[in-house]
Amino acid sequence: MGPRLERLRQTVGMRLFGWLKIPLLASVRPSVVELSETRCVIKVPLRRWSKNHLGSMYFGALAIGADCAGGLLAMDQIKRSGGGVSLVFKAFQAQFLKRPESDVYFTCEEGQAIRDQVRRALDSEERITKPMHIQAAVKLPDGSFEPVAEFTLELSLKRRT
Repeated sequence: MGPRLERLRQTVGMRLFGWLKIPLLASVRPSVVELSETRCVIKVPLRRWSKNHLGSMYFGALAIGADCAGGLLAMDQIKRSGGGVSLVFKAFQAQFLKRPESDVYFTCEEGQAIRDQVRRALDSEERITKPMHIQAAVKLPDGSFEPVAEFTLELSLKRRT
């Protein structure tokens, strides 16, 4: 399967999960830009449902994008492990750097750390909680990215019994 078709499959899967389990997630129409063992990039378009009264991205839509980038990478690592692990976010911190006035790209590069956390959860009866970092950025006309927000989410994993 080519990379473009794979991204489409991943995006459809994420949106279907959203509509079935978390309808608010699906309302901002996130798309998978990249998903690998180490990194996940999600794009949330700036549109009517994701804008605030100033025309920039609403902080709730930013929170959903951060949740998607970290959550999808964690779900992918759990799937790769073949084990039964439940996940939940226990804490959420955000620092808003600049008003995002265009589509926002959320990047989580914690795949290795999440893989280790999944292994630890599978080997333990306890819940394993670690922080994960997500950066939100807008694409500039020259193709570079400018950070608009930084997020720290506490990913909490536990082996299913």
